[in-house]
Amino acid sequence: MNPELNPRLRLLASVSLFALIVLCVTWETVVAPVRPGGSWMLLKALPLAFPLRGILRGNLYTYQWASMLSLLYLMEGAVRAMSDPAPLSVGMAWGEILLSSVFFLSAIFYVRPAKRAARRQRA
Repeated sequence: MNPELNPRLRLLASVSLFALIVLCVTWETVVAPVRPGGSWMLLKALPLAFPLRGILRGNLYTYQWASMLSLLYLMEGAVRAMSDPAPLSVGMAWGEILLSSVFFLSAIFYVRPAKRAARRQRA
């Protein structure tokens, strides 16, 4: 493992990704589902589950592509925060915005020292 990598950022990325998965499932099944009793929208959490193992293990490549994936959730949260009529759903959307932003930033800043070291080695 690269000694320059920040373990706090790794932990923050892992926790925020897991919390984002829980928020998406809870939002679409219990708190404010599109249809009463839940809907297939809970499947939106499935793509977030794919990088979870790599994030927990500290795989830098997984951090890179998962950070881009999180931008889709940031976008969805922004759209739903501005368009959903239900206040509870708007609150969940702001939670999605917050968690996806925290994951994106912590993942990017976690990978940054390794990318700089790789550039120095090539030069």
